[in-house]
Amino acid sequence: MKEEPVRILFINSEITPYLPENRMSKIGRFLPQGIQERGKEIRSFMPRYGCINERRNQLHEVIRLSGMNIVINDIDRPLIIKVSSIPSARMQVYFIDNDDYFHRKFIYTDADGNFFDDNDERAIFFARGVLETVKKLRWKPDIIHCQGWITHLIPAFLRTTYKDDPIFEETRIILSLFDEGEKIHFNFDFSEKTDLQEIDKKELKVLDGCDGKGLTKFALKYTNGAIIADDNIDGEITSYLKSSGMPALSCTETDDSYIDKYNDFYDKILNK
Repeated sequence: MKEEPVRILFINSEITPYLPENRMSKIGRFLPQGIQERGKEIRSFMPRYGCINERRNQLHEVIRLSGMNIVINDIDRPLIIKVSSIPSARMQVYFIDNDDYFHRKFIYTDADGNFFDDNDERAIFFARGVLETVKKLRWKPDIIHCQGWITHLIPAFLRTTYKDDPIFEETRIILSLFDEGEKIHFNFDFSEKTDLQEIDKKELKVLDGCDGKGLTKFALKYTNGAIIADDNIDGEITSYLKSSGMPALSCTETDDSYIDKYNDFYDKILNK
């Protein structure tokens, strides 16, 4: 009997050509394609930011996946799922959308560079939206690879709220670490909004008023492996990662060689 291919779910903050090209968006675009070409099965997700041109990129709503509500801060928020194809890569990208959270024309900051006050809620909505959509797809990932701070709540949700779900019960989690700047900061009621009731309140409280460094350290507690994907990672994070003893890959190359290194790291995590 033919062996099932390994399944990798990529959850990205950014993917080019939907957003401008940078290190993270290029990896979001070309890594899934390269991993697929190496025989693994892939799915990719990202937020549907308002600056993404739907007509040019041929996004369309997937009615059978949309229609669910996600409750955040006691308010029902409709979950809309859209999809677009990258024909040259033979891959699709799924988009998490909601009128309140993702229709503004900026990504994380306003025109003056101020971090959006509801970015904590946007991260919660995105995390739960992806996981609920994967459940609807009935597609069981062997590895979930998270890239970008807006994905950093996903490891905690997988290890608590979704830990007994048959779709995710055997899933391994990998977190990529990037230098995403120092302007990330969250509200002091962040922990209450997450509704992560299975996590000790003292442990969860680290989210209240945290910055991007605090969110990353929180995410690493629920992660099976990490990839240092940038040269300028804060020393406190790299020290925390080293002290945790978890498998880590340092890979900041920009040529195609990084894809083989990531692919080998996936196999290492699965065989650990």
